[in-house]
This record gives sequence, structure tokens and C-alpha cells, in this order.
Amino acid sequence: MSEQDEKRIFQIAPDWELVRGNDEEKCLPHLRDADIVVGWSDTAEEECFKPGAKLRWLQAWGSGIEYIPLEKFAARGVILTNASGVHAIPISEAIFAMMLTFARKLNDSFRNQLQKKWQYTGSLNEIHGKTAAIIGVGAIGEETARIAKAFGMKVLGVRRSGQPSSYIDRMYDLYGLEEVLRQSDYVINTLPLTKDTYHLIGSQQFNQMRATTVYINIGRGGTTDTNALVEALKNGIIAGAGLDVFEEEPLPETSPLWDFENVIITPHNSGSTDQYHERAMSIFLHNLHDVVKGRPPSLNLVDLENQY
Repeated sequence: MSEQDEKRIFQIAPDWELVRGNDEEKCLPHLRDADIVVGWSDTAEEECFKPGAKLRWLQAWGSGIEYIPLEKFAARGVILTNASGVHAIPISEAIFAMMLTFARKLNDSFRNQLQKKWQYTGSLNEIHGKTAAIIGVGAIGEETARIAKAFGMKVLGVRRSGQPSSYIDRMYDLYGLEEVLRQSDYVINTLPLTKDTYHLIGSQQFNQMRATTVYINIGRGGTTDTNALVEALKNGIIAGAGLDVFEEEPLPETSPLWDFENVIITPHNSGSTDQYHERAMSIFLHNLHDVVKGRPPSLNLVDLENQY
């Protein structure tokens, strides 16, 4: 947090006390008295749920909240907001980097370059005119769909509500998932990890995909059955996979996923951007203004029951 960030906080909440920093010893004595906490840790959980603790609102600094004890928040009536939305631009760019890499076989060219081999990589594809399925349409999915239209792609979407969205040609609820998988050249998983999405993509779902389909997961590793994914790749059920998230992270050296030439692996960094802090801070400041005015935070309020 910069001095400028601190000034912006005090412009909104001039009479509040601000304790900040990475020094646990500095923050520890204040956690039980904190009405608002930004960021989270095991120490914060231990202190903020002791008898007499005052926590009213947690602003998580990431979008994933599977590491946060939601049942404790619900029992104590603590409000939780996250940083959903800050990833839409960097992750959508990472998605297209993967799609274009597969279409133009850049992964093969990169390997040839390392060996100083001038070698053609065979017939190349285009993403123009192809069909992309976005599973779990939210801010990331909507931005991905918007860009996809510039490539002339058809975009299908799946989300729990089934409500339509701009740039999505047709939206389905979860009952339409397999129909979407059968139609798609690229299947893009942007799902959060909840009790309902755990292993949502498994053997049955991979078997609905085409042999030419590329599967991209930038949501959460636990939404995909890793063993089923390995089998789908090994048996040619799908053409390849672009993976930024995994059931076990870091991905163990013994994982067979490292050995597939038709797999792109990135270390859960698709959301990384030099613009992250500013976007997350803007969400917090908006919500802080709400709280100071006596209103509940209005941006990115997490539904504790549905876990997102």
C-alpha cells in the first residue's frame, strides 16, 4: 500500500485508525479490534473469530475465496467482498494467448527454436469462425466473449442462472453443459471452486468434446478431474489443453501433464498484471465509502451460501 493509497483511504474515512504492513507483530495486536480487514491469513482467522472480536467486513484481495472459512462468516454475520473483476483483462488475454498458440502451433515452434531447428510445424489453423464455449460466465467470460467477436467467433456460454449476456450468442444453464461441449472448438473453464463445481468437468464431459477441441482452464483446478483430463489427452479424446490452475499446486514434477507436447502449463499467473493493485484498491475504496455512509458494501458481495 502506497502513501497515496493511505491518503485516499483517509479522504473517505478521516476519523478511522489504519494499521497496515506485512509485519505480523505490528498487525497482530489490532486484529481483534478491527472492524474491517483487507486481505486474509491463518493468523487473521484465528484472531478475528475469538470471543469479542469486532470484524464486520472482510475485503479479500483476490477473487477466489475457497481458502476463507465461509461458515464462520455466516455464523457471525460478517460481510465478505472479493476482488472479482480485476482479472478480466489479463486473464482474457491469457486465454487468447493459449488459443492462438494452439491454432498457430507456436508451442511446437518454441521447442524447435530451443533446438535451433528450422522446421515447419504442419498445417496451421485459425480461430476466426470457430466456436468457443465459456463455462462459468462472469466478468472474465464476458470480456473473453467481447474479444472473441472481434475474431468472428461464435460464443456459447454456461452459467448457473442461464441469464443472457452481451457478446454471448447463446447462454445455457448447467443442464445444457454437455450440449455446449459437443458444439465447441475451444472450451474455456472460468468456474470458481464450490461444492457444486468440484470435478464438474470429468470423463463424461471430456467424452462429449470433439477430438479437435482444446480445453482451457483458468478458473480453479478442482473444477476438473485431473485423472480424467490425463486420460482424455492420452487417448486423443481432445486435441490439447491450456492449464493455468491445478488440483495440486505447485504442479508436482511427477505429474504426467508435464510430458504432453499438446499441453501448455502456466503457474497460476494468468491473472497477474501490473494493474492489479490499482483495480483492487478501487473496489475497496468504493466499498469503504459505502460503509462510512452507513451502507453495506455494494461491489463484489459474496453469497456465502453459493460460495461465490
